[in-house]
Amino acid sequence: QVQLVESGGGLVQPGGSLRLSCAASGFTFGSYWMYWVRQAPGKGLECVSGINTGGDSTYYADSVKGRFTISRDNAKNTLYLQMDNLKPEDTAVYYCNIGTYWGQGTQVTVSS
Repeated sequence: QVQLVESGGGLVQPGGSLRLSCAASGFTFGSYWMYWVRQAPGKGLECVSGINTGGDSTYYADSVKGRFTISRDNAKNTLYLQMDNLKPEDTAVYYCNIGTYWGQGTQVTVSS
């Protein structure tokens, strides 16, 4: 079955960095676009980034453009999200997503 396991979240000060990882299994990882989606407290889901199968086409929400970088390692079945210059408004649970499948999420808290 499809499994998505996120890791790498935590508490960071404004301006800091984190790198999220998503270990995928149960499907042909390299054949699908992959996405990072977040949900801030009391808010709806926001797709922050996506990446194509080969890793050479990406999407970023305006709110994270220039600060976040998505990447993937198809040999390791792993999706990444490098988050730099973090802001308090980036505080959210971050999910790895493919279609109707979601990981358990990893909490990112940006606070001084």
